[in-house]
Amino acid sequence: MVKWVIITFLFTAHEFVCWGQDKVEQASRKMTADEAAQVTLLCNYSTSFTTAYLFWYKQLPNRSPTFILSEFTVGKGTTEDAFKERFSATLDSTSRTVPLMIKNLHVSDSAVYYCALQPTVTETHSTLIQKLRETHCRGLNNQTLFCAQICTEPNSVKKI
Repeated sequence: MVKWVIITFLFTAHEFVCWGQDKVEQASRKMTADEAAQVTLLCNYSTSFTTAYLFWYKQLPNRSPTFILSEFTVGKGTTEDAFKERFSATLDSTSRTVPLMIKNLHVSDSAVYYCALQPTVTETHSTLIQKLRETHCRGLNNQTLFCAQICTEPNSVKKI
């Protein structure tokens, strides 16, 4: 029986934005491969700095991201011991890529993989919700009406 390994790329707003023009892009969103196969996860970067510091992370469901490895344009990066045997990356400063290669895939490699560029600043895409403030109003013919207010933007109030 063939077992499939599913590798997913997930990133906030499709790219991490750093200091203006600095960013990483992961073109593939989802990849499926056979167990024991080899895959390459692509990561392109651009930076306004002369040196680049790139990192790969793995995230399992309901877990925090785990550091896999780092690659630098100057100096040597590091790889966590748990990943040294099957995971590798080489930063190419000419093509501005740092592909992650995973050899001999295991089902346990099914995860979300992040490529990050230092310094990385991400934006929150969650919506802040404020508890509605209830008031009772008097309408025509002295009817009791229910009124509420919601904040749609910072420092703005919309009456419903």
